[in-house]
Amino acid sequence: MPEPPETLPPEMLLRPEIQALSAYHVPDATGLIKLDAMENPYGWPNALRDDWLRALRDAELNRYPDPRAGALQTALREAMAIPAGMDLLLGNGSDELIQMLALAVAAPGQGTGREPARPTLLALEPGFVMYRMIALFAGLEYVGVPLNADDFALDLDATLQAIEAHQPALTFIAYPNNPTGNLFAADAIEQIIAASPGLVIVDEAYAPFTDASFLPRLGDWPNLLVMRTVSKMGLAGLRLGYLAGPPAWIAQFDKVRLPYNVNVLSQASAVFALRHRAVLDQQTQAIRRERERLAAALIALDAGRGRLTVYPSAANFILVRTEPGRASALFDGLLEHGILIKTLDGSHPLLADCLRLTVGLPEENAKLLEALAAMIGRR
Repeated sequence: MPEPPETLPPEMLLRPEIQALSAYHVPDATGLIKLDAMENPYGWPNALRDDWLRALRDAELNRYPDPRAGALQTALREAMAIPAGMDLLLGNGSDELIQMLALAVAAPGQGTGREPARPTLLALEPGFVMYRMIALFAGLEYVGVPLNADDFALDLDATLQAIEAHQPALTFIAYPNNPTGNLFAADAIEQIIAASPGLVIVDEAYAPFTDASFLPRLGDWPNLLVMRTVSKMGLAGLRLGYLAGPPAWIAQFDKVRLPYNVNVLSQASAVFALRHRAVLDQQTQAIRRERERLAAALIALDAGRGRLTVYPSAANFILVRTEPGRASALFDGLLEHGILIKTLDGSHPLLADCLRLTVGLPEENAKLLEALAAMIGRR
């Protein structure tokens, strides 16, 4: 037999831009107070957990799940008040939906002789890191438009100029924004939608923590889609996201959805949870109240000394800026106190010296404040 050919090394098989990436890192939180990932810190009451387990007994693990997740789509429509005439596309969290969109788009103006070499995905920065990463995965051009440096507000003029220059196929706007936590002006988003030749996806991952939403306005513009997830309302372990929009668009994106992408246990669990949404709503209301208490306590902790800048948040986390060069020391100090947060220093120029604090249980937030007071008070 002839000798098999020698396997090519990774640098010859893999795209250079993939080789240059680092894998998405999730730190080990074992034994720590986990305030780094914007999760709902509340569990289910024992009685509700028992009812859920009984519901799972009927799941047919030997069969493939409903490919369209019909029962789940019905539950989502009712629970989330999806506007009549709009369709839904489900994914494994928002990440898979972003990937479906990126894989499916074509360049605006295609066939006219003036299209760009590759379609463009446009987003605001600093923003959700997966917009940039998935654009790269899918071979799209990525354009990031910086937010205002002082308050992270949307720079409308710069955004409109970027849209005119790059003619993006996809524009993502997180509302509220991650990692800054703020809501952009609704009238600015309206102008962006109206000016965009491609699709505008308003990413409302943090919808449970604000009353502002573009979901009821689906249909006002032919190019508006709204994306959400059930993760932040207390179901992060299910990995379920949904995209709502005009049926003609949803039907096209459904073509790149992998078969049976939402497993049978996630479907059954989400249907059950949405029938008991009142429990989840009580939890998110508690998080809202705790967010305001935590923000006020952080401001009082600094007492106007300029050691912590606390930014307003409409999400379930709070962005703070430390004194220059102090973010890493505070991050490490909190780890020593058994508390894991997210350090953003070095991730984007506008996030220098910034930390992101997920709103936890009242007792977890109290320990966070106690540890920060001890460290800040030593200076």
